[in-house]
Amino acid sequence: QVKHNATNKPSLKVLNQKYMAATKLDTMNQPPPTSCHSKVELRISCKDLLDKDILSKSDPICAVFWCRDGRWVEQGRTEMIMNNLNPQFAKTILLDYYFEEVQKLKISVFDIDDASQNLSQADFLGEVETTLGHIVSHGSITENLKLVDKRPAGKGTITVTAEEQSGSKEVATVSFSANKLDKKDWFGKSDPYLELHRVGPDGRMLMIHRTEYVKNTLDPKWKPFKISVQALCGGDYDAQIIIHCYDWNSNGSCDLIGTFNATFRNFLEASTTKATWDCMNQEKKKKKGNKYKNSGVICLDSCKVETEYSFLDFILGGCQINFTVAIDFTGSNGDPRNPQSLHFMNPSQPNQYLQALRSVGAVCQDYDSDKLFPGLGFGAKVPPSYQVSHEFPLNFNFQNPFCAGIQGLEQAYQMCLPQVQLYGPTNFTPVINHVMRFADQESKQSTASNYYILLILTDGVISDFVQTKDAIVAASHLPMSIIIVGVGGADFSEMNALDGDEVRLCDRSGRQCARDIVQFVPFREFQNANPEQLAKHVLAEVPTQAISYFKTRGIPPLQKPTPPPQF
Repeated sequence: QVKHNATNKPSLKVLNQKYMAATKLDTMNQPPPTSCHSKVELRISCKDLLDKDILSKSDPICAVFWCRDGRWVEQGRTEMIMNNLNPQFAKTILLDYYFEEVQKLKISVFDIDDASQNLSQADFLGEVETTLGHIVSHGSITENLKLVDKRPAGKGTITVTAEEQSGSKEVATVSFSANKLDKKDWFGKSDPYLELHRVGPDGRMLMIHRTEYVKNTLDPKWKPFKISVQALCGGDYDAQIIIHCYDWNSNGSCDLIGTFNATFRNFLEASTTKATWDCMNQEKKKKKGNKYKNSGVICLDSCKVETEYSFLDFILGGCQINFTVAIDFTGSNGDPRNPQSLHFMNPSQPNQYLQALRSVGAVCQDYDSDKLFPGLGFGAKVPPSYQVSHEFPLNFNFQNPFCAGIQGLEQAYQMCLPQVQLYGPTNFTPVINHVMRFADQESKQSTASNYYILLILTDGVISDFVQTKDAIVAASHLPMSIIIVGVGGADFSEMNALDGDEVRLCDRSGRQCARDIVQFVPFREFQNANPEQLAKHVLAEVPTQAISYFKTRGIPPLQKPTPPPQF
C-alpha cells in the first residue's frame, strides 16, 4: 500500500519550493482577483396564463434558464401549482449577480401533466427573455409572455421581483399547528394549509412560503419547514408577516379560513413558550358581528434559528482541499506508442488524460496551501517485479507519492507511462479506499480542516462495480468527493449509476449513500469546449457536498486567529 501521511510532507515542501522557484512565478503578473458579486433571489408570479387543460385549468411551473456559451442552461424551477392560471410561486430562484457581465435569462412557464415534471413533455405557456441586470435595476418587472414565434401568449403576464440576499446566514426552522379551524367541506372537515406573505420593496405582497395541506382535520399539525430569516422578514424583525389559512380543494381552488398578522420577533418568542393567534375571517365577522370569536387558533409550536454556513466560510476558515488523481493504465487504452492510444503523447496536442487533469487540477490546486498532490495509477504491471497493481504511485515512491503541483503530476504521469505494462482489470475500489483512509482519519478530528477530492481518469467499464458501490457508500460518511472522467469512446452508461443525482446509490446490504458524493462526465462531451467548462461541470457539486458533510456532523468553519495590530 502507498504510504501517505503528514509526516512525509515536510521533506516535500522543499521540493515544492524548488519547483516554484524554478518556474519563476512572477506574482506581479498574476491575474487580478475576481470581482465581488451578490446573490439575488427571484420571486415569480403570473397572471392570465393560457389554459391547456380540457377539464380543469393549467398546472403551471416556472423554469429559469441562463445563457452560457450560447446554450440555455436551467438554473432552477419553482414548484408546480395545480389548476391555477394566476399562480404565485413560493419557491425562489437564487442566482449569482455580476455587475460586469450581461447575464441573459429566459424565464419559461409550462403546464405540467405528469409526476416526473419533465419539461420536454409539458405544454409551453410562454416565456420572457431579459437580463438579470434589467430586473435588478428595476427591482420588479412585469412583462407579457411570448410564444416561441414571439407572438403574445394570450393575455399572460409574468412578474419577477429581485432581492439581494444579504450576508445573514440565519435560517429558521418553523413548526405550526392549529386548533378548532372552521369546517369548509360538505362531506368532511377541512384540508388546511398556510401561506406566508410579506410586503416587498415595491409595496406588493410577496409569498414567502406555502405549507403542505393536511387532509380532513380541523386540528392540523404541519410539517416543520426551513426558511431564511432574510426571506421571512427582510432583516426587519418587526416587519409584518401576513399568514393566510386556506382549505385546499382537489379542483385546485381554495377557501379562505382566516388570516392573522405576526412578526419574526413573535416567532422568536416560541423558543420559550408556544405562540398563538386568532385566525380571523373578516367576511364571517361582518355577518356574525359580536357573536364571532375566531375561525380557529393558529399555534407556532417552535421556531429554532441556526446559522447555515457557505462553502466560502469553510475555505476562508482555513479548510484545505486535498486533491488526489488516479489514472487508468489498463490495456484497453492501447499501446502508448501507437498514435491511436489514449495514452499517446502527441507533442502538439495533449491527450485526454492530460487535458482532464489540467482542467480539474487548475481549480483544485488553489485550495491546497502546499500544492503537493498524490498521483496514483491502477491496472498496470509495475516494476521491478511487474506484478499487477491497482494502487501505485505515479512517481514509484511508495513512501512519498506526492507530486509538486499539477505540473509535477503531469511529469510523473509522463515518466511513469513507458515504465509500466498496461494490463487490467479496471478496479476502482483500491484507489477509493486509499483516499478513504485519510478522510477517515480526518473525520475523527471533528474539525473543518481538510476535505478530499479524488479524480479518477478512466477509459473503460468498471470491473469491480459491486465493490466500488460498497466503497462509495462507505465514503459518503467521510469528508470526500469523487469525480470520474471517462476518456475515449467507451460505453459509460454503467458509470451514471454511481452518480446519485437521480437515484440514491446503495451497497450490497441495502445501505444508502449518506449524501451524493460522485460526479461522472464523459470527456467527449467537453472535447471541443473551453477547458474551463469541464472543471465547472465536474466541480459544481463539490461545495454542496462539502457543506452537506460538515452540516451533518455539526462542524462549523474554523475561526482563523485575528492577526495582531500593525503599528
